[in-house]
Order: sequence, then structure tokens, then C-alpha cells
Amino acid sequence: MIPDRLKKLRKQAGLTQKQIAEKIQVGQNSYSNWEKGNRTPIQPTIDKLAEILNTSSEYLTGITDDPTCIKISETDLDTAIDNSVAYDGTPITDHDREIIKNYLNEYFSNKK
Repeated sequence: MIPDRLKKLRKQAGLTQKQIAEKIQVGQNSYSNWEKGNRTPIQPTIDKLAEILNTSSEYLTGITDDPTCIKISETDLDTAIDNSVAYDGTPITDHDREIIKNYLNEYFSNKK
């Protein structure tokens, strides 16, 4: 699953194997082996590849068949919440933060 999807998305993005390898700081040979199915990248690398290829690690690994289903990162979610305030202008409480995170994760995971 990963090899076919990597190759397809890389070509759609107009990138070479060398360009992607450089972006994730691995050798072109390593990346080539992933596309050939000789090796499988570890999860943190799959996450980086998904980000570069504008998709989700769930799509690359075959959990979903929807390439547009992009998982929001915890860092991006925390940053968005940090830049928000409650309706009354006060900072977001930790309890509200968890409610917002759960809601957004559920919303984006079900969006197709």
C-alpha cells in the first residue's frame, strides 16, 4: 500500500525521489526502497512524508482510502487554541481546551 501511494503522490506533487529524500533527511536510496516496497519507513517518517505530500499517514498506510483526509497535528491544534480566547475574552481553560481538541479531532477524522 505505502509504495504505490508514495509514488503516486510524489508524482502528483511534481517531486523527485531525491527532493523528498532531502526534505526528510534520508538518502535517496532509502526513499527508493520505500517506493519499491523493499523497506517500510518508521511511523515518524511516515508522518513527515504525509505532511510533505499533503495527505495523512492514515492514507499512506491504508487505514483510509481518502487522500484528502488530513489529520491535524497536536502542535497545530495547540497553537490554534493558544491563539484563541473564550467568548468573554478570557483565556481558554484547560477543561475547555480538552473539549475543543476532542471536538476538532472528531470533526476532522469524520470529514470525508
